Amino acid sequence: MVRMSEAPTEILTLTDPAAARPPAEPPDRPRRRRRWVAAVALLVVLAAGASAMVLRSGRRTTEAPPPAAPSVQTAEVVRQDLSTSLSLSGTLGFGAPRPVTGRGAGIVTWLPQPGAVIRRGQQVYRVDDRPVPLLYGGMPLFRTLRERNTVGRDVRIVADNLRALGYAVGRQPRAGERVYPQPPAAAGSEPPKPAGTQPPKSAGTQPPASPPRGTVAVRVRTGEGVLTGSLIAAIKRWQRDLRLPETGTISAGDVVIQVAAVRVNAVAVQPGADAAAQLMSVTPTDKVITVPAGSGEGSGIEAGEKVAVELPDGRSAPGKVTAVGTQLAPAENGPADGPAQLAVTVTVDDPKTVQRIDAAEVTVKFAGETHKGVLAVPVTALLALSEGGYAVQVQGGQLVPIETGMFAKGMVEIKGNGPAEGTPVVTTS
Repeated sequence: MVRMSEAPTEILTLTDPAAARPPAEPPDRPRRRRRWVAAVALLVVLAAGASAMVLRSGRRTTEAPPPAAPSVQTAEVVRQDLSTSLSLSGTLGFGAPRPVTGRGAGIVTWLPQPGAVIRRGQQVYRVDDRPVPLLYGGMPLFRTLRERNTVGRDVRIVADNLRALGYAVGRQPRAGERVYPQPPAAAGSEPPKPAGTQPPKSAGTQPPASPPRGTVAVRVRTGEGVLTGSLIAAIKRWQRDLRLPETGTISAGDVVIQVAAVRVNAVAVQPGADAAAQLMSVTPTDKVITVPAGSGEGSGIEAGEKVAVELPDGRSAPGKVTAVGTQLAPAENGPADGPAQLAVTVTVDDPKTVQRIDAAEVTVKFAGETHKGVLAVPVTALLALSEGGYAVQVQGGQLVPIETGMFAKGMVEIKGNGPAEGTPVVTTS
């Protein structure tokens, strides 16, 4: 009985709200908690600061030291020759092709192959199965050479070529002598006897025959030839060797005149075409370099000038200017309104240097102005002055104003009262 009455008392004690509430804290415990939190926060801050200092210290030890100040470089004032040069692009080949036009009537029966080389006396083409040979000269034939004592530069071309081919042409009158050309013979009439021909010998001494009545003496000028009887006989022998009719006359269409041997560039017609047309184009046999130059650049280039040619394989070959055009032409493959250019022709001194190169782009260096024995310093030694002009800094710090002259190949000429030869000056490289 006593145990049953104690159990309910124990249950009431466990469910009483007052019995479940925690005991009250002492009055100073919240204050101690706040102090503890503040201390922890201070420790965190100090640790973070220490970590940052360690990191900064670590970086300081791994960073590279600042670069050292650049050392001063110097170069001595030297005495040397300075020359300017002009580099222009050119084309190596056989030069510009020239047309060959037939001038006689007939049918073309043979033409050479492109690339063939034709020299003096050889046939260029055939008309009506007759050869038309090549002769050297500076002008074409423009008339038929028939009458004895005809005077002219075209006669001189025929005489010089036959002599070069081995034919005896006899004596040619010298410049200043007078000859009497014969008038053209009338059709069907007997050819006139040569002027000055002696009549048959008879008793006594006969005076020389006088010039034909009505003829006027012609003075032979420098560069002219005379169609003498000996030259006419040489023409006939030459015609016989070519299996041509032995007429002793030469017409404009009987030969082709070129300044030298030629190389066939291309043929324009086929056998069977009319001979009085453009038949082919030819070039010189030697390789040349054609350089287009502007009017300002070409004005300083002269024939005979020495040049250096840079070839595609890196070699440099000496050469010279053989011709400078006198007429401005539009730039090749350029705009129609582009600047006009002069054609400069250059040849290398040793043709074997370019023997295996048919066509290529090259660079030609033309020598310009030359100043001999001048004082010079590297361009990198120049210092621009605020008041204008230039100065150089000698070793030790002093600035010396100078007057500049020619600039060439990284050097500059110094004039006036500049530093003496051998003086070290400061440069930037």
